[in-house]
Amino acid sequence: MLSNHMQNGMQTAKVMWSKLPTGDEDDGDVAGPSKNMYDSSVESLDYEVVENYAYREQQAKKGKFYVGYSVVVKWLFALLTGIGTGLAAIFINISVENFAGWKYSLTFQIIQKSYFAGFLVYTLINVALVLSSVFIVTHFAPAAAGSGIPEIKGYLNGIDTHGILLFRTLIGKIFGSIGSVGGGLALGKEGPLVHTGACIASLLGQGGSAKYHLSSRWLQVFNSERDRRDLVTCGCAAGVAAAFRAPVGGVLFALEEVTSWWRSQLMWRVFFTSAVVAVVVRSAMGWCKSGKCGHFGSGGFIIWDISGGQDDYSVEELLPMAIIGIIGGLLGALFNQLTLFITQWRRNNLHKKGTRVKIIEVCIISVITSVVSFGLPLFKRCTPCPDFDANASIECPRAPGMYGNYVNFYCQNKKEYNDLATLFFNTQDDAIRNLFSANTVHEFSAQSLLTYLVMFYTLAVVTFGTAVPAGQFVPGIMIGSTYGRLVGMFVVRFYRKLDIEEGTYALLGAASFLGGSMRMTVSLCVIMVEISNNLKFLPLIMLVLLISKAVGDAFNEGIYEEQARLRGIPLLESRPKHQMRYMTAKEASRNQKVVYFPRIVEVKDIVSILRSNNHNGFPVIDHTRNGETLVIGLILRSHLLVLLQSKVDFQHNPLPCNVGDGSLPIRHNLSEFVKPISSKGLSIDDIHLTQDDMGMFIDLAPFINPSPYIVPEDMSLTKVYNLFRQLGLRHILVVPRASRVVGLITRKDLLLEDNEDSAPVELHPTSVRGWQANKRLMTGNEDVGQPLLNGLI
Repeated sequence: MLSNHMQNGMQTAKVMWSKLPTGDEDDGDVAGPSKNMYDSSVESLDYEVVENYAYREQQAKKGKFYVGYSVVVKWLFALLTGIGTGLAAIFINISVENFAGWKYSLTFQIIQKSYFAGFLVYTLINVALVLSSVFIVTHFAPAAAGSGIPEIKGYLNGIDTHGILLFRTLIGKIFGSIGSVGGGLALGKEGPLVHTGACIASLLGQGGSAKYHLSSRWLQVFNSERDRRDLVTCGCAAGVAAAFRAPVGGVLFALEEVTSWWRSQLMWRVFFTSAVVAVVVRSAMGWCKSGKCGHFGSGGFIIWDISGGQDDYSVEELLPMAIIGIIGGLLGALFNQLTLFITQWRRNNLHKKGTRVKIIEVCIISVITSVVSFGLPLFKRCTPCPDFDANASIECPRAPGMYGNYVNFYCQNKKEYNDLATLFFNTQDDAIRNLFSANTVHEFSAQSLLTYLVMFYTLAVVTFGTAVPAGQFVPGIMIGSTYGRLVGMFVVRFYRKLDIEEGTYALLGAASFLGGSMRMTVSLCVIMVEISNNLKFLPLIMLVLLISKAVGDAFNEGIYEEQARLRGIPLLESRPKHQMRYMTAKEASRNQKVVYFPRIVEVKDIVSILRSNNHNGFPVIDHTRNGETLVIGLILRSHLLVLLQSKVDFQHNPLPCNVGDGSLPIRHNLSEFVKPISSKGLSIDDIHLTQDDMGMFIDLAPFINPSPYIVPEDMSLTKVYNLFRQLGLRHILVVPRASRVVGLITRKDLLLEDNEDSAPVELHPTSVRGWQANKRLMTGNEDVGQPLLNGLI
């Protein structure tokens, strides 16, 4: 059934996105985030370094100066990524807060005369903001819809979905988030900020955007997908650091959730990028406090300080805290399942009808959200303001149009407040701040909290998957903090002698729901500590996260994994499936027909093969003097297309060139073979050849990868899986088991030392094999060739 849904979604996407404009960058809009994993819009990335003749010659010409230059450029790009992501987050925060603040201020002014007129103005403003967001997504940047985290996770796992990292996606993500969040929908801007940081990093890594004439040659220094991947990882961490003002949480989020390859050098750059973001956002906060960011611009930087609340906890509280963890796991798993079902239904029944239906759907949800947030508080009886100490900084009721606790909404007495309006008629950041607040016992009634929980949970499920930029962090915190505070109310009433704050349980509830939905532990734990500014509750947050994740894992996967599968992104998880240990490489590659090229091939044969299949890698074979067929390397489709387009390597006769003696001229730059991120690149239909060109020949030897990864046919699929994932490969050749050995490498053979002479390095001899033994072994096997090809994984 699931495959049928995915196939229907693929056909829907083909019809819908085929009408969108394309450019020289191919903007990737035809793909979007809803393609099937077997569709051509989702491709693997070439993280493996192709060590062909051109690469080796270019590397030989590079000296120590270039090595130092490349290191400096990587750190410079990390700096620019942090600055750019921080500025984007500041712009989004200030814009959302000013739009929302102006909306609530105007509505409060109008309802002093007429509640109906205030409702109309409030609804129209919300619809206008949401309409701007959905219009940007549907007509300008379809890949900007959703949070973008499943697509970014797929990219860092080795899967490129067209359109997710383009310049227009970045613009659509920024302005679309302002409209959707400012319009009051039940979604957040934190997930889109992760996507925004990844887009900024990607654009820097490829030197800008050629289509919009925003490219620079001095920025085009990354000629490998590996370097770009590392920079995108920095961008993801920067997005979390900017969203939550949590630099350490950003580093851990990149490590735990999105990236598949991690090393110590990358960790330092990711940490540096997050630190830069923290400095930029902190500087902006100081700037905005003086009123230079608008009348409402100072409240948009997330931090819910509860350091002045509960000082300690007792053993008696562990049971209700464990219950919060169980509730979070159950509600989180249910949220994942409901959103998955609704997204499938929406894709198969609504979105196939075109762009207009998408726009109408979002506008209807906006109207419903406005009716709920404005209408439900009208039916709630107001509560008298509590008596505060003379030194208390809490004002009841708060001034109309300003953020804070105790909203006076439809109350007859000026000294009353509407607790349901305090949650509904507020921005999500302010509502969470109210739920986390300390010294506000009994501010909310159980009826109001339960009403808000049911309604906001429903709105969050329905809004998820619409054609607007949407994050799940803040809605998850909203849901969790609501039932957490509800549990805290009962704990306060039951343990009357303990100094318990309801806001503490709201914090634990928020952590439990995020753990039950997203299934993150370490990064979420640190993020919650950083945004709450209270280190005392670290053990409690760890407890509820572990419980909620364990409960959620019993039902389904995390929300990002579920959505990635729905979008057709074939993620390779950290561990292979159990049944793979009983399968071999030969069995896995049995159903694939291997298409190969001879070393010297006629142009018309290349064109014919490229048109007849969609393979992206082709083994290249040659023959020995005795007629034996040997595999000499692997060549990529993208490299063949570059050769066909340039035509400079065409030759009239099928004669091999001399590779390795230094006489072969290098006619290509390595950057020519690098595909732009998130775009289709060249296709065979873009190549125009004459009849004379079709009769020419190409020697593929200088352009092949002469040392592709090769495994014996009887290797277990578990080992193949681990090799494939850990090295970030796109192809593995499967061959019969070799009959002869040419050498043996141990750990000592891989330890290199700097040589004071002209030679750059020297090898350690092993303790078992002396140099003479190695020499005899190598000379005795000079004629050993590469084995026959048996399959391709």
